[in-house]
Amino acid sequence: MLPLGSSLPVFALPSVHDLHGSFSSADLDQRPALLMVLCAHCPFVKHVEPELSRLEQDYGSRIQMIGISSNSLITHPQDGPKQLAEQAERQGWRFPYLLDDQHSLAKALRAACTPEFYLFNPNPNGHQTLHYRGQLDSSRPGNEQILNGQDLRAALDAVLNGTAVNPDQTPSVGCNVKWNPGQEPDWFG
Repeated sequence: MLPLGSSLPVFALPSVHDLHGSFSSADLDQRPALLMVLCAHCPFVKHVEPELSRLEQDYGSRIQMIGISSNSLITHPQDGPKQLAEQAERQGWRFPYLLDDQHSLAKALRAACTPEFYLFNPNPNGHQTLHYRGQLDSSRPGNEQILNGQDLRAALDAVLNGTAVNPDQTPSVGCNVKWNPGQEPDWFG
């Protein structure tokens, strides 16, 4: 997992809503930034979609939420821009949803699966640093656990209240990021 305290990677990626438009790390303001590695087809992502919508309702004015789809369009065309835009529209998501089909941001984040969450917060110098990376909560498709975003919400509340985030963080579980053939990162097992 990406070490806590890591700097927010520099990125500029096309938006699934407008592939001629883009969103970059330079577009972020001084609110905390929540980067979410998502996709359209993964059953784990489909399972958490309602909670992502609730998170946007509850925290959307106080943080910046950014969805990122890093799956290969060669092997998984069902995660293409059209399907991602339809997913966002169906869920009512207003946050930027970006296409990272060359995996530059996924590799910088050391992303392993969908969904995966990274919470960055500006330090006194204005640089965004990593305070949380891991699971939304303990809920998984079919495991009978309540979908409530407990782990991520605790981290968001701590950052917004200026208190320390619990460093004991549980990695996400889900479908692995679908890398383009031959582009798997060297740390990928």
